Amino acid sequence: MALPEVLARIEVDPPSRTLVEGLATVPEALAALEQHGHWIAAIRILGQALPVREAVWWACVCARRAPDPAATPADLAALQATDAWVRRPSEELRRAAMAAAQAAGARSPEAWAAIGAFWSGGSVGPADAPEIPPAPQMCGVAVASAVLLAALRPDPEQAAGRHPAFVASARNIADGGGG
Repeated sequence: MALPEVLARIEVDPPSRTLVEGLATVPEALAALEQHGHWIAAIRILGQALPVREAVWWACVCARRAPDPAATPADLAALQATDAWVRRPSEELRRAAMAAAQAAGARSPEAWAAIGAFWSGGSVGPADAPEIPPAPQMCGVAVASAVLLAALRPDPEQAAGRHPAFVASARNIADGGGG
């Protein structure tokens, strides 16, 4: 996906937008953002630029890399449901991921990863209703939210140190690695 298309889907803070204006590709933008420490914008761009399945996997990887000692069984179930969808995408597993996110209260990285799976395609309406496709940016928004939330735990003071590692993880996934 071209950088202008990615940028049209998301909010990027003005200093970050200035850094990437005039650039054509996502790799160019990521290099500029990384060089200047604009990690949040890089994470938001990656959430949109990665294919949906890889993006959702990235959210799962980041949630695991920053475990929360206070994670609830519902949070862990959301992560398991999301893993199942990533490994074998299907309508049934996509909807199961959303049910798990709702049970978790949509407050954790695990839940937002599951929401990303649900917003990856298909219909966001009830299963027996006419199809309502998700807006194209929704999966990436959920993924970036999951990654940014994961960076904050268990200690928000560590977020700045986690951002570069999480961006490197996305790059690894984009190159065919496991994150």
